[in-house]
Amino acid sequence: MEQQTTKVLVVDDNPEIRDIIHVLLEGEGIRVTEAADGSSALHFLEKGSFDLIILDIMMPGMDGITAMTRLRQSHNLPVILLTAKSEDTDKVLGLNMGADDYVTKPFNILELKARIKALLRRAKGPARPGRNPALLTAGDLSLDTEQRVAIRDGRTIDLTAKEYDLIELLMKNPRRVYSRESLMNLVWGYSYAGDYRTVDVHIRRLREKLERVPAEPEYIMTKWGVGYYFAGENQPTV
Repeated sequence: MEQQTTKVLVVDDNPEIRDIIHVLLEGEGIRVTEAADGSSALHFLEKGSFDLIILDIMMPGMDGITAMTRLRQSHNLPVILLTAKSEDTDKVLGLNMGADDYVTKPFNILELKARIKALLRRAKGPARPGRNPALLTAGDLSLDTEQRVAIRDGRTIDLTAKEYDLIELLMKNPRRVYSRESLMNLVWGYSYAGDYRTVDVHIRRLREKLERVPAEPEYIMTKWGVGYYFAGENQPTV
């Protein structure tokens, strides 16, 4: 069977940045499509499918935050934001809008490649041919580990790549407390050297999607001063 080519959409108004990323990814056998602004990116998304988007925040016309908001209305594919080091507010806003990760400019090529590979690897997940979807269930919350979606009260809840990876890890290890640093290493594949806001934002997004009252969670709990854990006992079924 022919292996499917991985396709990445690179969105940045700076052609030099696009060229650098293009050459980097083509060397890994990845097919790259380039867009210079958010509007062009959305056009490409309407015409074809991609495995990952690298999206700059600061662009003329439609910026990255606006594009992120619109693409999340119909797409759950992984997104890496490109941000300037001083744009802390934009980083958090981008994560709140549904980004899976961010890289600050100027970026290290090897670091960017590692993050892209980690996100693609986790987004695709292991295949289980010939088997029924496996469910992780705790109370009225279930996780379909093949469709990579959550189910509560019979309602399917779409999750971004990193939201899914995070809740799957927590549900598979109920009552085990993970520090934010551990979650960065286990879910994202690296550490931010002290900047763990990505974890906090993803936890908040999961609570908003999965908890009945996000401010009073039943499942995704905080161990103050330590980290996060899943409160329910799961009963995996296949």
